[in-house]
Amino acid sequence: MADASTTPPSGVITAWLARQGHLVLDGALGTELARRGADIDDPLWSARLLIEQPELIREVHLDYFRAGADVATTATYQATFEGFARRGLGHDEAAGLMRLAVALACEARDIFWREAQHDPAQAHRAKPLVAASIGPYGAMLADGSEYRGGYGLDETALMDFHRPRLQLLAGSGADLLACETVPCLAEARALARLLQETPGSEAWISFSCRDGEHGSQGEPFADCVAALDGFAQVAAIGLNCTAPQHVESLVQTARSRTRKPIVVYPNAGEHYDAVRKVWHGAAHDGGARLAEAAMQWADAGARLIGGCCRTTPQDIAAICRRWART
Repeated sequence: MADASTTPPSGVITAWLARQGHLVLDGALGTELARRGADIDDPLWSARLLIEQPELIREVHLDYFRAGADVATTATYQATFEGFARRGLGHDEAAGLMRLAVALACEARDIFWREAQHDPAQAHRAKPLVAASIGPYGAMLADGSEYRGGYGLDETALMDFHRPRLQLLAGSGADLLACETVPCLAEARALARLLQETPGSEAWISFSCRDGEHGSQGEPFADCVAALDGFAQVAAIGLNCTAPQHVESLVQTARSRTRKPIVVYPNAGEHYDAVRKVWHGAAHDGGARLAEAAMQWADAGARLIGGCCRTTPQDIAAICRRWART
């Protein structure tokens, strides 16, 4: 299938950035749920809570909106038909849970928006967005391979895997899709091509990266970005679930290879042991480091900025406060 026109779509991200100049994303969902006492030690990860504690997911979304986030990213990163089937859930039940994830984010948005109408401190806010998360094939495997790649699947096979969920979420009521933690170019192209099968949809595609120059599978990040530039429904390109020290270099590379907005939401700076599934690193500092780094990433050219694993509503509030001083 040929790439779409390079003309940017007139979509929600384009409209938002034309009005405000930047978009503040939310922070971690799974690790924030765990911080609040939820048990996500499960192949379904945060999607387990769609079955057991959906109200806690809505609570986290609401707290991110209250902290200043312009986008909530749904609890569908690790929600797949295959993963739910292993839990004994059929296709219709799995589809219902994915739709529930979007509904929870929309409900949190509606609660926040009603509050905002009566809060002078929120008078400057535009109504936030909901992005339906689409995790990589490696997230379904639940073995950490979203940080390695090397699936052994070609582009067509990856399209076949992603198609049912992407089509469901594109029609779920979310404002856009968030294709996240993609370790390799083949999977990114598969997702970009699938968007062409769902007219009217748009997404950001963000890679997991091993350093300041390469995606997790080892391909040059510059090549990954350039390969997506021609897909009109890819509304932003960037990185997530990556160490903060690599972000500025990666943003500079992206700016040289695309005209699209750059999206970044790295981890809090700790190291993840994918084998033992534990985090190691410095204690949380209230968001000060992340907020200052976010300004540097914005200066380098990032327009959509938030946090990934181990970041919190406190971090997003710190970014918003720091941005307000510029």
